[in-house]
Amino acid sequence: MTEQTASATRSPEDEPRPSENKPRPRRRLTAEARKSSILAAARRAFTETGDMNGTTIKVIAEHSGISEGVIYRHFESKDQLFFEAVVEPLKQAVDDLVAATSAVDLDQPLTPERRMRATAVLYRQLISTLEEILPLLGLVLFGDPQVARRFYQESFMVAMDRLAEAWREVEDRYGYPFESSDISARAVMGAALIMALESRHGKGYDRRRALTLLSEGTIKGFFPHMDPERLRQ
Repeated sequence: MTEQTASATRSPEDEPRPSENKPRPRRRLTAEARKSSILAAARRAFTETGDMNGTTIKVIAEHSGISEGVIYRHFESKDQLFFEAVVEPLKQAVDDLVAATSAVDLDQPLTPERRMRATAVLYRQLISTLEEILPLLGLVLFGDPQVARRFYQESFMVAMDRLAEAWREVEDRYGYPFESSDISARAVMGAALIMALESRHGKGYDRRRALTLLSEGTIKGFFPHMDPERLRQ
């Protein structure tokens, strides 16, 4: 069979399509999408190394699969990258957390049962959120001292003060006494932080039991009143 005959007998379906011969061009990311992918890669790199100073731009570039030059086109320095990748999301998470937990329904009677239930909800929200952000929280609070101080003063301290303010509003409405609401807010946040660490790293953590005991201890006191006559001499 001649080449001309073969060509004549070939059906249109046998002809190679242009798209089958040429590789499809890779879609170019927009500048915003590229920046978001760099931030996500940086967050993974900082979390894996656990050290801001030890995480180089080269390491972040390897995590994101791009060159260091591309990163510098979007971020001026590693400090800026750390702040936007780690500190800003952490600040937002803390802010959202306190906004949710400080919203007290002041139109409903504050019965003992409702107070206990609201305390359990508060702890559940605190523990869940703190457990989620623990890696970032550790990076910030136990990393660069200046970054830690700034974050604590501008975000974490403000969050606890907002919790205390919410409790003062409850006290004003119902006359329900809160002993040193500013210290109480810090004690609650501290207890929730330890339970978040227990949940992530401890053994045999029982969330339901922890929520019950924390709530009861917060409302009724952690140490029972002892009759002096029953105390051992």
